[in-house]
Amino acid sequence: MDDELVKTQKKLHDLKGSISKQSRDNFLLEKDLRFLDSRIALLIENRKSLDDHSSDTLSACQSNEQDNEIHFTEEQLQSYGNLFFLLQTECHHIASLCSLVRPSEIDNLLQTVMFTLYGNQFDRREEHLLLILFQNVLAKQFEASSDTSLLRANTPVSRMLTAYTRRSLGQSYLKQVLSQGISKLVEDDDLNLQINPLKVYDELITKLEQKGCSTHGYSKNVTYEEAESHPEVQAIIKPRLDLLMQIANEFLMTIISSIDQVPYGIRWICKQIRSLTKRKHPDISESTLCSLVASFFFLRFINSAIVTPQAHMLTEKMPSKNCRVTLTLIAKLLQNLANKPLYVKEFFMTPTSSFVVNNKQRMNQFLNDLCDVSDFYDCLELDEYMALSKNNMSIQVTPNELFNLHDLLSQHINILAPDPQDRLRILVDTLRMQAPQQVPQKYNTPITLPLVSRWATDLLSKQGNLLLTLPALDMNRHDILYMETKLILVQIIRSYPQTVRHLDTLDLLSIANTAARSQNIQWMHKGIRAQFLLKDLLEVLPDATLLVQEIKQELIHLGDLKQSILSEIASLEKILKALQDHNRYLTGQLQSYRAYLQNARMQNYLSNPSKMDILCIKNRRKSKDGNKQRMRATFLLKRRSQPVEAPLKYTYRELVKDGVIMSSEIPKCFRDRLFLLLCSPTTGVYVLSFHHKEREKPIVEIDLRLDDLLEMQKQQVQQLDLVYIKLNVCKLLKLLY
Repeated sequence: MDDELVKTQKKLHDLKGSISKQSRDNFLLEKDLRFLDSRIALLIENRKSLDDHSSDTLSACQSNEQDNEIHFTEEQLQSYGNLFFLLQTECHHIASLCSLVRPSEIDNLLQTVMFTLYGNQFDRREEHLLLILFQNVLAKQFEASSDTSLLRANTPVSRMLTAYTRRSLGQSYLKQVLSQGISKLVEDDDLNLQINPLKVYDELITKLEQKGCSTHGYSKNVTYEEAESHPEVQAIIKPRLDLLMQIANEFLMTIISSIDQVPYGIRWICKQIRSLTKRKHPDISESTLCSLVASFFFLRFINSAIVTPQAHMLTEKMPSKNCRVTLTLIAKLLQNLANKPLYVKEFFMTPTSSFVVNNKQRMNQFLNDLCDVSDFYDCLELDEYMALSKNNMSIQVTPNELFNLHDLLSQHINILAPDPQDRLRILVDTLRMQAPQQVPQKYNTPITLPLVSRWATDLLSKQGNLLLTLPALDMNRHDILYMETKLILVQIIRSYPQTVRHLDTLDLLSIANTAARSQNIQWMHKGIRAQFLLKDLLEVLPDATLLVQEIKQELIHLGDLKQSILSEIASLEKILKALQDHNRYLTGQLQSYRAYLQNARMQNYLSNPSKMDILCIKNRRKSKDGNKQRMRATFLLKRRSQPVEAPLKYTYRELVKDGVIMSSEIPKCFRDRLFLLLCSPTTGVYVLSFHHKEREKPIVEIDLRLDDLLEMQKQQVQQLDLVYIKLNVCKLLKLLY
């Protein structure tokens, strides 16, 4: 008995925390890449420049600034902590919310749920609560739909399931099971397993032309039937088919033999899909049941990794064109095998039907075995009791995550909690305010939010022993008392081995008393807690022999536990390295996207100057002679850091006539004296200010970014609200360009 186990467990705990944080950072980077990709698409579509400060909207993890100007009061932190504790423990609220939010809101909600609310994927309690959430979401989806193919559609539920598989445990499984087979295919650049007769026929003609042979008798416009019946095409396809099915069979055998390595959470979700389907459709066939399970496990998990291995960190080398075809065909074979029908949609896949026939029974058995896992409800009940008595539970959350979830709950509170006495409604009302606006990303730094149950705290202060005051769960209260007593005594003995002279004779009261006299505050409290627990336990269980025996067994097991932890640390270190490698890859991609975006902006400005650019060029022109193109390019390059000297001016009447102003709360008697000044201090950024002729300061002033306006236009947002004046977004864009 020494402190080595404690140190090893702390290392394991820290490593798990690092993996959870790295997973969250990678998720944010992927989100930033999607953001830049959408901005690039807008640039190409609209042939407009984007503002040079769009990088400010990137995630705070890309900024070195740690400026934090968001200050929460103690009351706000407590209210948000109570709210997030309730949402974490009562999963049905989030499950209902997922079905109410708009498609454009689901990604931000998923980020908060997967990587913040249940962000510690190695914490048993949080993982089990997240699985309960999935059970609730799936139950609602099955209840609302009569279609057995509901998991194949791109719904919020399917996106949640996909996001769950992208967590580190799922990615580690894919790497262990698929990386070796995929790497062999990626390294073999010459391997060509194309079996589409039309494409094989084209390959045949191309090779003949490259060799300088005559292509007489080879028509370039043939039908599928003609290409399929061509003798040379058949001779090429036959060995390719055999090899393709052989490789697919190797993949299948590897997946089936690794069933014990499949993460528990993924198997438990498969079990819920099967159970919910069976309850919804009692007479459903076994093959249809297996097909539904496969639509999650293969379509959303396995096949996605096979088709895009680099995105799942399964290979560092980019697959060649031929390799991508091979991987796609393997995924199709596995999916056809997993699906219920024996026929296929693509004619060229018909010859692979023997692969489906030969492996169908084996696949169905695998899918059934995949669902054969035990439930965790007993463990979760105990975890929930323990959680209510802890005072150090917390999560890392950004202000924007708080505000976004607060806003979604406020929008849908009448559906989520119609009863005024509902705990969720009480907590939302306790915030006494509308959800604050999203803050700039440079201020959106994570905060530590303590999680405390508002109602549990009340019970604890009144009763002192929470485990004996919550009969809500079915678990026997004496069992809870027994388990906690054993747990805390084992912890004390591990920390203070000198309290035990001989393992054969354990004096539990003496051990608790020794800890209670400790100079260490934490263990002093544990000793005092153990004293009270033992006193209560001995009143209902006078003979503590069984408790002593179980504590001895637990202590004897500690040596094996240490080796198990060391083995787990070794595995997790590999996972962390893979996540860090992927982080570097994503960071490189992000830099490439940003460089491309900057180059595209300048090219667009050089070829398509806006009205603001033309005006400024005219104002700066000093001579009628010279190279106008050079002059314009020079100005556009300098304009990034130089302010515009002469803004455009529009009267209120002109703006109304052009449809730019949709409505106004400004009194009519003042409108004729209003005018708009429009200037562009830097590329893609515009300052709009409404002025009164008799006042020095503007009535309304706002900075606008072109990419934000383009995004509003894409989302069909019609008006821009400036408090007193509402502007038409499309007309305003025309005014700028």
